[in-house]
Amino acid sequence: MESGLAFAGLQRSPSYLVSPSRSAVRLLLPPNSSEKNQVFPSSLKGKRMQFKRQSTLASYSNNKRSTEVAAPISTVPYELADIDWDNLGFAITPTDYMYIMKCSEGQSFTKGELQRFGNIELSPSAGVLNYGQGLFEGLKAYRKHDGSILLFRPEENALRLMMGAERMCMPSPTIEQFVDAVKATVLANKRWIPPPGKGSLYIRPLLMGSGAVLGLAPAPEYTFLIYVSPVGNYFKEGIAPIHLVVETEVHRATPGGTGGVKTIGNYASVLKAQTLAKARGFTDVLYLDCVSKKYLEEVSSCNVFVVKGNTISTPTIKGTILPGITRKSIIDVAQSQGFQVEERLVAVDELLDADEVFCTGTAVVISPVGSITYRDERVSYRNSGIGVVSQQLYSALTGLQMGLMEDTMDWIVELN
Repeated sequence: MESGLAFAGLQRSPSYLVSPSRSAVRLLLPPNSSEKNQVFPSSLKGKRMQFKRQSTLASYSNNKRSTEVAAPISTVPYELADIDWDNLGFAITPTDYMYIMKCSEGQSFTKGELQRFGNIELSPSAGVLNYGQGLFEGLKAYRKHDGSILLFRPEENALRLMMGAERMCMPSPTIEQFVDAVKATVLANKRWIPPPGKGSLYIRPLLMGSGAVLGLAPAPEYTFLIYVSPVGNYFKEGIAPIHLVVETEVHRATPGGTGGVKTIGNYASVLKAQTLAKARGFTDVLYLDCVSKKYLEEVSSCNVFVVKGNTISTPTIKGTILPGITRKSIIDVAQSQGFQVEERLVAVDELLDADEVFCTGTAVVISPVGSITYRDERVSYRNSGIGVVSQQLYSALTGLQMGLMEDTMDWIVELN
């Protein structure tokens, strides 16, 4: 990370530098300063502070057995923003800082900085506005009971962004630059990380063609930006089952297109089908392949899994399906728990005979499916309840993400 990172708006000396590492990011004090002096953003003036000490009993399921784990009592107070933490939804809450780094076409990203969160300036002819030259990522930060902060597999997001950037003719940050920027942004906004069990801090990195261009061509300048927001559940049902409708005419992606990368246009194209589905009382849409119209692909923003006995099947990654990081993690967790996982073509007819169906994604983690409607035929699972396998995998993965279970996978990056 470049030493030019700046905490805009800090009240004390501007010579505080960010020193990132895999395990922590800390503020380096100038030689003549005292560690006893607390430094807060100027936005905190006149606002009520909350300092929490947590003592909670966490519960998770492992190998089909319910286990209670007594979380350690925190002796480290931490600052919280003054919002209603018990009623977080999945919506934007403006926070304190965002991270911005720029580079020109044909060059490499070299230096970024933290700026106050707010609007950005773009030319009307910016590549992202005119030709959709943009990508985004999504990951989360969780707060442990001891006050430390956990990131889940940020290197995977960096790798996926690099893959997408190559497809969209854009330069991208290195893995180290990406992870360091995420760490700096999270720590600059740490008062917005929910208390344990209340939610997470959603992290949204963006990569876009910000330079002005009129003819169809790669933009002359690119911006890498990260902003964050505290969130609760993505679906209002939470871990409760969702209800899907299979779309047979509208398709999310085509072979040779951009369905396998996280480009912004992939999501605008599903809004119409999703809106119509919600108007009919469904939670979301499950899309089929556009060639044979009989194989599952994914939900609007989630991967899909089908459970039959001890076998869990999910559509294979073949260029039209996003390689989800939660999808990849669930495959590894399921295999470690003795399930047979198959990545293959999954026919829509298999939904009719499935024991369970669930969706995965960064925002939802795991969402059990209560019912799927296909050609006006509705199939319900577990009496529209939560399946045993869905619950087991959800508990195992969130236990890792929240620091309630030992990280034997080496997936967690801890910020102290």
